[in-house]
Amino acid sequence: MPHSSHRFTWNAHCALRDCAGTPKARAHHAKVQELRAAIQSGHAVRLVQGQPIADPNTATKLFCQTGGSTGTPKIIERSQASWIASFHVNADLFDITQDACTAVFGDLRHSLALYGVIEAAHLGTDICMLADLRATTQCAQIVTQGVTHMYLTPTQLKLLMTSDVTCPSVRHIIVGGGAVPDGLRSSASETFPNAVVTQFYGASETSFIAIANASTPNGSVGALYPNVALKFTGPNGAPQVGHGEIWVKSPYLFDRYAQGGSADTRCADGYVTIGEIGRLDASNNLYLLGRKSRMVSIADQNVFPEEIEAFIAQTFDPVLVAVVAQTDALRGQTLTAIIQGQDGQEDTILRACRANFGALASPRRVIKIDTLPLLKSGKPDLITLANWLETRR
Repeated sequence: MPHSSHRFTWNAHCALRDCAGTPKARAHHAKVQELRAAIQSGHAVRLVQGQPIADPNTATKLFCQTGGSTGTPKIIERSQASWIASFHVNADLFDITQDACTAVFGDLRHSLALYGVIEAAHLGTDICMLADLRATTQCAQIVTQGVTHMYLTPTQLKLLMTSDVTCPSVRHIIVGGGAVPDGLRSSASETFPNAVVTQFYGASETSFIAIANASTPNGSVGALYPNVALKFTGPNGAPQVGHGEIWVKSPYLFDRYAQGGSADTRCADGYVTIGEIGRLDASNNLYLLGRKSRMVSIADQNVFPEEIEAFIAQTFDPVLVAVVAQTDALRGQTLTAIIQGQDGQEDTILRACRANFGALASPRRVIKIDTLPLLKSGKPDLITLANWLETRR
């Protein structure tokens, strides 16, 4: 049998807490029990539409699904060792001990929730599945269960903060799947007075790339995660120093796509790129512009919607924000910013964007929406938003 450093284990100290008792909570609870059986089988773990199964033909592998925020979700194949390597790094970074309790807020079909559950199981911390519950119920369970660590998206964190419940047991909040606005980090202390908020930047294909905390400069996704190396290339593929398309080398990389694929994802010389554009500053803090696949051309000017989303989030702290492109006969493409929250600030946001990015690169309009559609991963559903905008032309 492979050594445990190459294969997931379900530590005997890890217990699956029975949370809330609603039908949806019981369904998530049942899936984690199936995941435990798959892990304890000693075979590969495969997630099929969020349903864990053991795969006896590919020992020491993990198959999981990408978030699918910009297209059809893909199936990632990676070695179990590639996640186990980061489990031990995180145990040191976030003081994950066997008296801890980890809560996750998403479905197992998405890698952030899956990662949090398997890390807890492997290290021996208890697990709380809090997906598909109201924020007040989630916070009540956090208090009741004595949750110490949470893996969630910025959106999921914001929703928790709409509750009036204070959660003093939480020590570490690990946020993935989007940027953490400065205001969110500081206001989180009202709900989680004893917690350190850490943002990580990465992807299903790369796992951790950078981590940010309270000392990270504004706009940066943080310093490089331990044992990560970067290089950059220009539009023609030639090496560039400190800026350009980001290539990642680390022990945490995926092996391949088992289903689907992406033209932006390429591998060479032990490095992987997913098509992100960014730069490093003199202190090795990483800054992102966005993905090539989301880059739009407006009057021959390249614009990254993610950069505008980050600006609106940092400046105005709406509940949610997404910037979506539409075709335009004159300019090639135009942008629309869609926000949840911030009543009456549409014109103010529009003026601020024009002052910061210029009239051409800014959204042509800002639309307030009652409820921004989300994927199961907790990220904005950009495809649904784009289709909805087409009905409003």
